[in-house]
Amino acid sequence: MNKKRLFIIIFAICIFVFWTIFLKNTEAKVDKIKSVNLSTDYEVDQALNDIKALRVNTVNVPVVIEIPSLTSNDMKIDEYSKNKAIKLIKLLKKKNIKIILEAYPWINNGSDYETYYNPSNKERFFKDWKVILITLINDIANKYDVDIMNTASNLVKLEEYEENWCDIIDFVKEEFDGLVTYKTSWWYTAKWDDESIDRYNKKLNNKLFSHVDFISIAAYFELSENSENTVGELVHCLSSTTIHNRKQNIKKEIYNFYKKHEKEIFFGELGFPRRNHAATHPWDSVVSNIENDKEQARCFEAYKEAFENEDYLKGFSVFAVGQKGEDKTFYPSKQSIDIISSWYE
Repeated sequence: MNKKRLFIIIFAICIFVFWTIFLKNTEAKVDKIKSVNLSTDYEVDQALNDIKALRVNTVNVPVVIEIPSLTSNDMKIDEYSKNKAIKLIKLLKKKNIKIILEAYPWINNGSDYETYYNPSNKERFFKDWKVILITLINDIANKYDVDIMNTASNLVKLEEYEENWCDIIDFVKEEFDGLVTYKTSWWYTAKWDDESIDRYNKKLNNKLFSHVDFISIAAYFELSENSENTVGELVHCLSSTTIHNRKQNIKKEIYNFYKKHEKEIFFGELGFPRRNHAATHPWDSVVSNIENDKEQARCFEAYKEAFENEDYLKGFSVFAVGQKGEDKTFYPSKQSIDIISSWYE
């Protein structure tokens, strides 16, 4: 075999290997969910602008479920929110944007958090919640080709009723044409706190997570007590948090869900306030009165560095866009938009 022919063969093999790796990586990125959560008071035009700026392929569309108080069993779908969702979904489908539909508990006119919702009659809640979900499936999800249904979000006080959730998840999977998930709230563990470790293990072993198509997590994990951090410090905190010296290995604990239930992990909410201490209490919109666009961006960049190349991560959804009012401290800064838009590109 002459040198020229040998060179051609070697060159052809290199090209084949390159394209095989390139196409594999491209297919993996295409399969990832790159999403945004809309605030309940989103404006359609603003939402469309944000979707374009952040270069996402999916949108989490909320439908407000009105609940009078933290212990009430009364609930109803807000018709204005429902109709606005339908209008937006029609527009997004024309743009080939995928949809996650979420029944969003709006408690005491939005004054109370769903994480504290604890209805007095649990049996009635699960019966009524199923009615809410089937209504959304029939009136929106199947009718307008929604891709994913979120069966619940951050209902911390109700998560222990795993048989009821398994029943609801299985019911939705039978009635709905797309994928089904369930969004669990963030947690903490500490080396010195056995109770927190027990709570985590109970959550990890909840069998509802084996019934969904993928596991959603609202990722408001507390990382550092510092008002500002470097990206490197935050990446380290994701494997060993410094806040209260907990040394929580968040990344490993998240991976444990994938390993235990063999389901991909999705950050169903990933957000930080544009404030000092954004990594201290990411769930708190008023954690500080000092604005800090760069600290918010560093938080997003740390998650990007830690998780972007992990195969078990299905993707993420940025909380929250669609409304830029002064009280919307979670709305991403320009620096954050630069980071988010480059994720999976």
